[in-house]
Amino acid sequence: MSDSFDPAILQQSWPAPSNPRPIVTFGAGSIVGDAHFPAYRKAGFPVAGLYDPDTEKAQKLAAEWGITAYASAEEAAAVPGAVFDLATPPNVHAGVLRMLPDGAAVLIQKPMGSDLPAATEILRICREKKLSAAVNFQLRFAPMMLALKDAIAKGWLGEVVDFDAWLALATPWQLWPFLKGLPRIEIAMHSIHYLDLIRQLLGDPDGVHAKSIGHPSHDVAQTRTSAILDYGDRVRCALSINHDHDFGRRHQACEFRICGTKGAAYLQLGVNLDYPRGEPDILEVRPEGADEWIAVPLKGSWFPDAFVGRMANLQRFAAGEDAELISSVEDAWNTMALVEAAYQSSATPATPLQERP
Repeated sequence: MSDSFDPAILQQSWPAPSNPRPIVTFGAGSIVGDAHFPAYRKAGFPVAGLYDPDTEKAQKLAAEWGITAYASAEEAAAVPGAVFDLATPPNVHAGVLRMLPDGAAVLIQKPMGSDLPAATEILRICREKKLSAAVNFQLRFAPMMLALKDAIAKGWLGEVVDFDAWLALATPWQLWPFLKGLPRIEIAMHSIHYLDLIRQLLGDPDGVHAKSIGHPSHDVAQTRTSAILDYGDRVRCALSINHDHDFGRRHQACEFRICGTKGAAYLQLGVNLDYPRGEPDILEVRPEGADEWIAVPLKGSWFPDAFVGRMANLQRFAAGEDAELISSVEDAWNTMALVEAAYQSSATPATPLQERP
């Protein structure tokens, strides 16, 4: 292996804020206990408390983490100097944002509202209240993704011309009861992460062809998606997503293959395999001139380490230590526009075949 392709030089973490501010979380769902709080504890970020309208659930989670369970949303929003962490369903975001102090720093759970009009309303609220607001597209901050982007920036892959996402797995949708009855599930709640990451790597596509459907075995609105993002004649970008491949682990997969003009990368997103326990993340690169695929030893995983970087960037931006707020509501709106276009495409009839003469 060439010294110029030493995987140890690839960036895998985000710098920590010098003086992290207390975090107040809205919501006490499984993602908070599984990812948010473990990440914040690991990073040494202080968590002041949480609020959830389900008092029993809020008090139970607060007791587990030794923090305050606030009696009302207004009490939570009044914590001085706090960074607010909205782990709330998409239809709740706007109401919480309206009660936060003007100029506050806030992290909004994805998606940015239930649809594009809701995202536009959230954007308007954040602008009016001058909030330093970002959306929790934390996959951008996973160690494997930071390392991948660093490898691309170093020219190891050349120009990226091919992006494949392939998922065939069994996702336990029952862990998120708030999803029951929602008309938009798979793209809006899951593949939105991949669409957002692709936007960061490749920019905004010209358009999208997509089909998202459910499965006869359950009533979840959509759990299977095929999508092609149109980047013209130079870049191919395709996603094949199947959350109903429930036939044992052997042939399940959750992986990206990214090819450039000079090299390629392979990634496994381990958390989705046997969620929430998960399997290890994997990143391997094959730069031009390398004799073989190079395994990048990862210093963490998507869950919970990406949540560390996501909050670190917000905290540092609020303190003036980072010049850019990654996945700000301004940028995240474009991801929501891509999601909206995917659903519109899915609802549009496909090009019909001509009848035989």
